[in-house]
Amino acid sequence: MQVEEVFHSFDIPNDQCSKNRALSNTRIGDFLNDVVPQSQVFKPSQLKVYNDPVHGHIQLNPACQCIVDTPQFQRLRYIKQLGLVYYVYPGAAHNRFEHSLGTCHLAGVFVRTLKQNQPFLGISDKDILCVEIAGLCHDLGHGILSHFFDQQFLPSVETSKETTHESISVRMFRHLVQENRLMQADGKLRSFGLDDNDILFIEEQISGDTTYLQGEWKYKGRGKEKAYLYEIVSNKRNGIDVDKFDYFARDCHHLGISNNFDYTRYMKFARVIEVDGQLQICIREKEMSNLYNMFYTRFNLHKQAYQHKVKCAIEAMVKTALLKANDFIFFQGLQRQYRMSECSQDMEAFSQLTDNVLFKILYSPDPRLKESRDLINRIFKRDLYKTVYESYPVAAEELSTIAEAKIQKEIKEIADSSNSDLQIDDFVVGIAHLDFGMNKNNPTERLNVYHKDDINRGTQLRSEHVSTILSPSKFSEVIVRVFSCSKDDRKSERIHSSSREWFDKNVKKIAQV
Repeated sequence: MQVEEVFHSFDIPNDQCSKNRALSNTRIGDFLNDVVPQSQVFKPSQLKVYNDPVHGHIQLNPACQCIVDTPQFQRLRYIKQLGLVYYVYPGAAHNRFEHSLGTCHLAGVFVRTLKQNQPFLGISDKDILCVEIAGLCHDLGHGILSHFFDQQFLPSVETSKETTHESISVRMFRHLVQENRLMQADGKLRSFGLDDNDILFIEEQISGDTTYLQGEWKYKGRGKEKAYLYEIVSNKRNGIDVDKFDYFARDCHHLGISNNFDYTRYMKFARVIEVDGQLQICIREKEMSNLYNMFYTRFNLHKQAYQHKVKCAIEAMVKTALLKANDFIFFQGLQRQYRMSECSQDMEAFSQLTDNVLFKILYSPDPRLKESRDLINRIFKRDLYKTVYESYPVAAEELSTIAEAKIQKEIKEIADSSNSDLQIDDFVVGIAHLDFGMNKNNPTERLNVYHKDDINRGTQLRSEHVSTILSPSKFSEVIVRVFSCSKDDRKSERIHSSSREWFDKNVKKIAQV
């Protein structure tokens, strides 16, 4: 989009458009900043400095610091960033707390870079602050052991209504603001110039509604002329955002896995351009190989750590332990007590859900928790479920309609046909999903690029135009594993043979180990 088209495209009055058409980018930026009021500019002495192992010394402004200094945010210190990966990689001891600080930092760096490179966009100080707060608070809704809670535990409990941490994060952010009176007349966030519309803008960034991708603008926090701001913290268009920038770098650092993606270079070459009537964040075409490094880093992290077979075995044990304990441990909410699976209904109760729940079960004298205690004790003694069958990677389409429970049931039926005494509780089936972040789709084809000789025009760059070597033909695969819960070697052998027979019958052209 040409500079002089900014006003016409987004319905700024024609007389103002004509008046400012000849202005430089800097003057246009001054004009738009007059339209959108600026919030307070913080003095260096007001900034809190954190020495981060990934980003070095980062500065946090006092508006963000007043959020950090709340019990609801401090809770993130007690939730492992990678959940049960810590039981496989001892270095993966970092928590959601430091990841949230890092995401806040990168969100500020990214939006300020856009403002500096394209001042005519009219990015105000309040916009920057809201984007930083969204980055800071985007993970408030994580429960026990991070993604284990919303991706493994909650979907297995019939009474659960909310299973995404994003929706819970929005509710927890509202709870944090209300409980700490941050937006009251004398509240700290209010004193830094934020209003109710800004709070709504922050919530919208965290929730990540995707309707705007189809051209339907339902956001109320900011207008369509600020659409690109919604692609910084949680980018639903193509999954390229500062949340991933931080956790890729942070996880690789603590896991000892190499990270070949240069997020600082990506941000410097990013540019906001109008494409198909929407202002989007686009990237220089030569940076596509750098982006492929990001997606390959994501794949390697899942392959080597997030979906590690030992981690998945432990995850199955913890899941069973929590499901068996769900009816017998409670957390006090504002009005009543809640089970683990119900805590998302009350943010006061949810605030008590941290990784310490494992120890709450382990040290409870309640005889009804014996089975759960025994499973947790097995984990601490490294008496783990054994992987008795693991497939090579399979194209995701071949198993797209087959759930873990269905596979488990059919393996049991095969065992029964040979008069086996195998029980359904003797084994667990797990499916590890490996992709570039958008299931079977290529996320790079949802990102528009620009060329240096035409920096105001965004176009789609097909993967084969980037490289015939780097571009894969498929973007999603699965690995199916079967774990034996039994210590009986005879049963483990029966589980292995029944699993192999199931794959021979149901999965085309698959090799087994």
